Amino acid sequence: MIAYIDGKLAHKDPTYVIIDVNGIGYQIKISLSTYSSLPAGERCKLHTYLHIKEDAHTLYGFTTAAEKEVFLHLISISGVGPNTGLMILSSLSVEEVQQAIIREDVRTIQQVKGIGAKTAQRVILELKDKMKKEALLSDSFAPAAAHNTNRAEALSALVTLGFAKNVAEKTLDTIIKREGGNLSVEELIKFALKTS
Repeated sequence: MIAYIDGKLAHKDPTYVIIDVNGIGYQIKISLSTYSSLPAGERCKLHTYLHIKEDAHTLYGFTTAAEKEVFLHLISISGVGPNTGLMILSSLSVEEVQQAIIREDVRTIQQVKGIGAKTAQRVILELKDKMKKEALLSDSFAPAAAHNTNRAEALSALVTLGFAKNVAEKTLDTIIKREGGNLSVEELIKFALKTS
């Protein structure tokens, strides 16, 4: 119903923001990754999801469309509500969630507060095929973000240099987590070569 909200960031808290749009303040629940990427007091745009219950209408906001997409996948699963979906995205990055699901890594998902073994297994079972399909599409056709393209190019280069693909992927993910997602292909490769 409300696809995004674009306005001035009036208030910023680790769990929610208030965005002023022409004098109306929208309170939007956010993940920690969205919180860390928002500059205080400036204009911002959040991709939103409106959750409607009998007693509440709650807006959830995300800085990237990819984060919103993963959130929608998570809440489609029985036993995972919007607050749990937000908790998962506050504990793990979008890439970590996708990789954990694709690699069937129950332990990583289970580390999130409030997620038990059965819920973690259900998340993997129900989303594995969707995530694999999306990963293939984003790698070969339309990458979701520039750093995904840079990561893919750096991965290709590292494999060409003789790295095992799974080792190169883990190394790149560690570098991106540590250094941030704005590294060029050359910087990613240099860091990976220094790490190995």
